[in-house]
Amino acid sequence: MDLFYISAGAAVGFIIGLTGVGGGSLMTPLLVLGFNIQPAIAVGTDLLYAAITKASGVWSHQKFHNINWSIVRNLSMGSIPGSVTCIIAIQFFDLSSETFEQIISFTLGLMLILTSIVIFFKDRLNNLLDKPKNYKPSKYTIITLGAALGALVTLSSVGAGAIGSALLLLLYPSLRTRTIVGTDIAHAVPLTAIAGLGHLQLGHIDFNLLISLIAGSLPAIYIGTLVGEKIPENILKYTVASILLLIGLKFSI
Repeated sequence: MDLFYISAGAAVGFIIGLTGVGGGSLMTPLLVLGFNIQPAIAVGTDLLYAAITKASGVWSHQKFHNINWSIVRNLSMGSIPGSVTCIIAIQFFDLSSETFEQIISFTLGLMLILTSIVIFFKDRLNNLLDKPKNYKPSKYTIITLGAALGALVTLSSVGAGAIGSALLLLLYPSLRTRTIVGTDIAHAVPLTAIAGLGHLQLGHIDFNLLISLIAGSLPAIYIGTLVGEKIPENILKYTVASILLLIGLKFSI
């Protein structure tokens, strides 16, 4: 295992523990910009990393009844076919390495910018929409949302957490935040696993990198959670959002 990769996993894991944000949105840019790893390898490896790290959270959230499995099912009905379709499209069109890297970089930048905007304006959007407490979107709305997330997460590894949970908060105003978080994590596990396995088939996984990242992140997430209890949440989230916006602009320009 590489000490630098372990340190990267620990740094991102610590931020995830502090803010609940940062899996794909921080790990993939760090691998690409900090370690000069090819974007496709960074995305594929990060997807499996996310599936493994978030799987541990499903058990604890289910223990406290924080998962709405109906929403998870509807999201998955869209996201898993969306992810599989995206992988098949990449193989079918036989994109050249350079073209594929450009598509991933552009999608990554776009998703980072969207994630930062969602974090900045989530509360304002919620107040602006002002949905009644008992409002529930249709099943087909959630399936469509899942399909869009499936394709975008497969291309960029970003969005399963920050964007997914923010949209669920807007669409389900009556649900507790803990239920939104638990539901989003439960949906992210199969989505990132399927997308990651698709990238494995394309040869986009570095297993030495994957093991090193996990070795650093798992203990750091726990430590970050403890520290996060003593630091104002808004300060942390706005700091992360600002970083994501700047990184997203770098990828997009």
